[in-house]
Amino acid sequence: MSSVRQIANELGISVATVSRAINQSSGVSKETRRKVLQAAEKYSYRPSTGRKPTNVIGLVYPEEPVKSDLGDFEAALLSGILRGVYEKKHDLTFISATRDKHIDESFTQFFHRKGVRAIIMRSLGDTGLVERIALEDFPTLLVADRSDDPRVNYIDSISRDTSRKAVEHLIGLGHKRIGLAMHNRIDTDHEDRMAGYRDALDHAGIPFDDALVVKAEANTGGGEIMLTRLLELESPPTAIYFTNPMSTIGALHKCLRLGIKVPRDLSIVGFDDSVSRFQTFPRYTAVCQDAVALGEEAARWIARAAQAQETQPFREVRPTTFEVLESTSFASITPIRINRNGEIDRTV
Repeated sequence: MSSVRQIANELGISVATVSRAINQSSGVSKETRRKVLQAAEKYSYRPSTGRKPTNVIGLVYPEEPVKSDLGDFEAALLSGILRGVYEKKHDLTFISATRDKHIDESFTQFFHRKGVRAIIMRSLGDTGLVERIALEDFPTLLVADRSDDPRVNYIDSISRDTSRKAVEHLIGLGHKRIGLAMHNRIDTDHEDRMAGYRDALDHAGIPFDDALVVKAEANTGGGEIMLTRLLELESPPTAIYFTNPMSTIGALHKCLRLGIKVPRDLSIVGFDDSVSRFQTFPRYTAVCQDAVALGEEAARWIARAAQAQETQPFREVRPTTFEVLESTSFASITPIRINRNGEIDRTV
């Protein structure tokens, strides 16, 4: 492994200039910075963290901070990560993977400059970034998503079988027109839920109807939008599976305002990452995952990897569960519909 002095001697510049270039300080030309970073990567130079803590885990988001209206998944996941890093006597810092990284830096150089030993990565539906980071063999764990790239370590929940159980539950109650309300950003989790929905329909001999699948933001407003779009159909569903907690809550609120009785008029199955299903009226039937446990195990594994105690690939998929509460019932004989005036029409 090279040193700052060796890089300086090779390039014919001062040690101070090399240090400023590596640390992205001002007063260094773009060309000099590029040459220094290339030399550092060539010789696998890694800056000393000096007095910086050496037990810091980075939680990396690829773009803007997660929106607060996306519900309790991120909060529950973060709670688990914090528990895990505390248990392992590590610290946690938040990092933007695109905002501060210099174009000539490798990801490894960037993370070392930030003083982190390993990272937990949220992909938000796009695994391209984590796959590029994995090329550098920096200790990285993708959480709540999966990648086909064998170099990517990940931990995720799988909801295909439980989504199928949820839809089969509705079919068993006599529902044949079943809507699917999904997040408009499709990741492996939502692919699971779509696949489970289609599995249940296929097994029951119910034709798939593309009109019954709607997508919007996974927040309360998105839930209201998807409920409205489905109930405006000429032949509306008698039951809907909402694949996110906040969209489920938004749909239930919309039903209350419109006077739609759940489950007498409309059955709803939702998704829950923690305890949201117990905080609505009625309490909603849901496919459930434990986001806190997901975060805890992610933190435990990455802390071991940061200390070079984990060298084998890690790819864990955790099961979800299905819980029947109070938001599903037998299919209504007379489906309800929202007319052009935004009012409930019970004469469908």
